[in-house]
Amino acid sequence: MKTNLELQSDVSDELQFEPALDPAEIGVSATDGIVTLSGKAKSYAEKWAAVRATERVGGVKAVVDEIEVLLPYTYHRTDEDIARAVLNALQWDVVVPDDRIKVHVENGWIILKGTVDHKFQQTSAEDAIRNLAGVRGITNHIKVKPTVVSSEVKTAIENAIRRAAESDVKQIQVDVSGSKVILRGKVHSWKERNEATRAAWSAPGVAEVQDEMLIA
Repeated sequence: MKTNLELQSDVSDELQFEPALDPAEIGVSATDGIVTLSGKAKSYAEKWAAVRATERVGGVKAVVDEIEVLLPYTYHRTDEDIARAVLNALQWDVVVPDDRIKVHVENGWIILKGTVDHKFQQTSAEDAIRNLAGVRGITNHIKVKPTVVSSEVKTAIENAIRRAAESDVKQIQVDVSGSKVILRGKVHSWKERNEATRAAWSAPGVAEVQDEMLIA
């Protein structure tokens, strides 16, 4: 098990290695597997990249994001400009049902609302707008409306986890209640945890995934 200093050093090294951000303005602290990121980022995309880079590091159990987005003058846009850019980006993304998504922008913060049929459509909408200039943050309130829920969902998820997981799939318990999936058990890394939740979200009819897994 890594010490706090070792985990802090590993996260700092990973931030240095991540080309999508400038780590000079980002602070890192670690306590019992919980990593806190602080400091400044020049864009929401950079802030997001810092969190994702931290999650990749072995031994990280949770990430506390306290990074503040301070946009350079050249990145500043009016809310109207941002809203127009968001609508265009959603229209150009072939997997996003843009006619079912509502957009609200306030002080550079984007709020997405609406309903889609699949989880990947919800995340694709956010991916399509993350790198737009002027964005300070995104709140994704898009709901996944289940289209198919069957008794085979549990088996489909377990099979997907078995194909992707590096550890014993028997350590991961899958419970299905309607359109909700609950994952319990132990995994060896954040990567395995993400693979298990990705498998759950990929199953047809899943509208909610409750992650109760522990990183051993």
